[in-house]
Amino acid sequence: MTSTASSAPSTARAVPERTVPPLGGFNPTLLRLELRRMLRNRRTVIFSVVLPVAFFFLFGTGQKYSNQSAGHGNVAGYIMISMALYGAMLSTTAGGAMVAVERSQGWSRQLRLTPLTSTAYIAVKVVIAMVLGALSVTVTYAAGASSGARLDGSLWWQTAMLAWLGSLVFAAFGVFMGYLLPSENVMQILGPVLALFAFLGGLFMPLSQMGSVFQTLAKFTPMYGLSEIVHAPVSGDGPGWAAVVNVLVWLAVFAGGAVWRFRRDTARV
Repeated sequence: MTSTASSAPSTARAVPERTVPPLGGFNPTLLRLELRRMLRNRRTVIFSVVLPVAFFFLFGTGQKYSNQSAGHGNVAGYIMISMALYGAMLSTTAGGAMVAVERSQGWSRQLRLTPLTSTAYIAVKVVIAMVLGALSVTVTYAAGASSGARLDGSLWWQTAMLAWLGSLVFAAFGVFMGYLLPSENVMQILGPVLALFAFLGGLFMPLSQMGSVFQTLAKFTPMYGLSEIVHAPVSGDGPGWAAVVNVLVWLAVFAGGAVWRFRRDTARV
């Protein structure tokens, strides 16, 4: 009796291991290509950059209350901060939600055939979302500075940095929703949701002018804590522990949801 295992010709060939580039493929070239692709999307630019500035000119300038004092600035400055935060929220959410479109087109699946790691892919999405958020905040502050908005000294950069860094919550939200919602109507769904978040966060109307029911409900929505923290340097009052907890909890929920959906998605390949 002969052994077939020893006599059969060996057809197996050693498969070379795939070489993973430094940082998993996260590099400036990929960032530049992603940014150019996002800026070519006119709808993203209009909603992320143009719309907040238009809202600022509509509600923050040419009104009787525009030059009234509001803490360490004036009302126009307070509204400028609100609209910058609104723009950062739109920008970062839209940047993260692009995951949905790429999944539907098979692009994210094709990228997994390359040395680019999944972690680097998500990191690129978050970085591009934050770059768009920075652009939105910068343009809105430039419009405010040229149109009568006033803040005391260092409050300009302090509030701008808080609005930008805080929008990381919505970058995670965008990625989470990008994996959760269908691509054909992801932004159609998120648009009204973001407007509701902004309304309940007091960006369009001070919460003090709302009814008690809305004031209570607003404290449990994602924009409430971030809005309180960003406006705190101007009002001179601390944001309070409820606002800080609100931001941390929603960041954990959105980031955890994004990681959960990301792992389920990559497990299919």
